[in-house]
Amino acid sequence: MLSVLWSLFFFICALVILIFVHEFGHFFVARLFGVKVEKFSIGFGKVLWRHVDKNGTEYVLSLIPLGGFIKMLDDRVDSTLCTTKSTQSFNNKSIWQRMGIVSAGPIFNFIFAIFAYLMVFIIGIPVVRPVIDDIIDGSPAAEAKISSGMEIKSINGIETPDWDSVYVALSKKTCNQDIKMTCAPLNSTKINQKNIHLHEEKCHLDARDLLLFLGIKPNLPWEKLVLGNVQKNSAGNKAGLQPGDKIITASDRILKDWRDFDMIVRNNLGIPILLEVEREGKKIKRVLTPDNYLNNHQGCSGLSPRVIFLPNEYTILRKYGIFDSFCKATVQTWKIISLTTNMIKKMMIGEMTLQNISGPISIAKGAGKSAEYGLSSYVIFLAIISINLGMMNLFPLPVLDGGHLFFLLVEKIFGKPLPEVMYQIGYGVSVIILMFLTGLAFFNDFSHF
Repeated sequence: MLSVLWSLFFFICALVILIFVHEFGHFFVARLFGVKVEKFSIGFGKVLWRHVDKNGTEYVLSLIPLGGFIKMLDDRVDSTLCTTKSTQSFNNKSIWQRMGIVSAGPIFNFIFAIFAYLMVFIIGIPVVRPVIDDIIDGSPAAEAKISSGMEIKSINGIETPDWDSVYVALSKKTCNQDIKMTCAPLNSTKINQKNIHLHEEKCHLDARDLLLFLGIKPNLPWEKLVLGNVQKNSAGNKAGLQPGDKIITASDRILKDWRDFDMIVRNNLGIPILLEVEREGKKIKRVLTPDNYLNNHQGCSGLSPRVIFLPNEYTILRKYGIFDSFCKATVQTWKIISLTTNMIKKMMIGEMTLQNISGPISIAKGAGKSAEYGLSSYVIFLAIISINLGMMNLFPLPVLDGGHLFFLLVEKIFGKPLPEVMYQIGYGVSVIILMFLTGLAFFNDFSHF
């Protein structure tokens, strides 16, 4: 019960913050273009707080935080407006100004995401120090006398405070260049310079595959071979695997860690893999057939390992300067936008099922879970949901901002608005679509229990 209240509290906080950001975008640009805003409302139902400012704008906070709106002066609604007052009317502004006001909500959601990521990168994000978990016998790293427990300090002169920077440094390698790796025992100042010769035929490998080829296994916050998540309709889900299952063998091969399992899956696209799994103390058999879910011509299982907390000595708080933080925040926001767009496209063409649509219950669980991991995780959660809220509102449905933009674009092209009957039909159809998607989202949420 306590966990439910925890998730509900942070879910409501997220809703209020993100709805405010969205509606404030409309409000700010409307005021900027001289449109009178009559009402700024967050939530529905019983009014908890009301205030009227000197401009006559009414600010309202209501009990149920499942939406919001701003009401602008519009002489299409009130035909009794005098000429002077109607200059502040939304419909008397130019099409480009109206499009700016309508699009400001989603744009402010994207700006908020950039700002959220910016704060996270400036304050610092916990990262895993590149401490080597194990060295494969006979590997180039073993020949260079690199041992487990060492921390990688730099590669070819590039500092490596975390594993991501290790991958970046390896990606900048050249084929005629040995890999010069600076290592030190954990929490020691004793520096060791190691040279690893890279065979020319291995130059094409990406950074993660190259690290494995070198024989270096990272110490990462994974509970080895215990499933933490099984994606719905994934290869793992179809194989009957469940969170908490422990994978023991794959095709009669004993697995040391998740990387061993991941490599087998990636190399066996469409080929059945016999798994021996431990579930609640009993050993069972399952057949996993990796699919091409990621469209990268490699096998995918839809499985991810259970995450555990590493001791503090294995993590550091990595901070960035303002300029670097802004660049990283912008790039990260664009990545989420691209990923969301790609997922929508896949659902539209049938490569992903509509069962991937999540509703408020899943979002509430995500809010509570991210808050458990700390402020940075919760702020990142807010950024991701803000991006999704902005993208959802750009759908070309008349009840959403995207629909209003579409109608304004048509008006610009043809020089006049569409007939009122077209608006009514559009609103009716879009309401039905939104009701269907909302019902589907709730159904998907409940089906996960």
